[in-house]
Amino acid sequence: MASNNDYMPWGEAPQWDWSEEGITDQHGLHRFMDRYSHSHRMQRPKIYDNILTAIGDSPLVKLHKIPERFGVECNVYVKPELFNSGGSIKDRVALKMIETAEAQRRLKPGMTIIEPTSGNTGIGLALVAAVKGYKCIIVMPDNMSKEKADLMHALGVKIVRTPAVPYADPDSHVNLAFRMQKQIPGSIVLNQYLNCANPLTHYEGTGNEILDALNENVDMIVAGVGTGGTITGVAKKCKNVNPNCIIVGADPIGKPDEKNYHLEVEGIHPKDGMPVVLDTSFIDEWIKVSDKDVFTTARQMIQEEGILCGGSSGCAIWAAMQAAKKNARIAWLSCLTALGTI
Repeated sequence: MASNNDYMPWGEAPQWDWSEEGITDQHGLHRFMDRYSHSHRMQRPKIYDNILTAIGDSPLVKLHKIPERFGVECNVYVKPELFNSGGSIKDRVALKMIETAEAQRRLKPGMTIIEPTSGNTGIGLALVAAVKGYKCIIVMPDNMSKEKADLMHALGVKIVRTPAVPYADPDSHVNLAFRMQKQIPGSIVLNQYLNCANPLTHYEGTGNEILDALNENVDMIVAGVGTGGTITGVAKKCKNVNPNCIIVGADPIGKPDEKNYHLEVEGIHPKDGMPVVLDTSFIDEWIKVSDKDVFTTARQMIQEEGILCGGSSGCAIWAAMQAAKKNARIAWLSCLTALGTI
């Protein structure tokens, strides 16, 4: 078996080199794509060649009732990633990881994609694999929602469940995925936990979209932290343009210094420590959020703003409201939301 640091979400940070051209990892240079730059804005066509074209370029939506409820006076915008084909921000990561592996010739027709995930990345991979014709096996803990598994089944993937144990446990979904990869010829684990395509897709796409929509007037970004790819990529892009932009990580109570604390919110609470994809140097503030506040806020978003969202979004919104109240100079605040189960 490979050592933990070969594929685990903790340990030494991956050796990536960011430059003006792109990001370089052990597989070579991944050049930034012009279609995501301000001068080459990706415009949605009237007719899509396939459903993958609907991934990315989600709108910003201004909140009205939620800021009023919390006594927040600044402009608050959310980026509802439910507009992506599979309904979450992880569609971006799934598509980017697959396209990157194809470009590197590590993923070829007829191969099988195996991925350990808490759910949404699995949905994204299942969707992309269906369109591109790959077989797909998703390995996920048994405490993740049945609805996510049902959706992946509908997309034609094989679901393998594991006990909800720490990553280092031999029975964890991460360890099992890599054991399966050794046993199944022609298979690959893209490994969102250590894949540079994870933060890269948010640097190229998500962050650029926020800056473009707000004419670069962004004072604060708030996001939940799971693998760390979203907040790292968005933060790096936004701070390149506005170094004074405040980056806030929404942190569910119970991670990682409170490992025995039970959490209901799915997908943004690694149990074993800070994920190595996460670059904490970009994060200016952490805000702890309880399960109660997570799900209360998510339901308020649905009932008062009409935005269908789940626990990870409720976590980001609640943290955003607290951060905005503490920072009086904030005028333009953006937080990320995704479709999820309540």
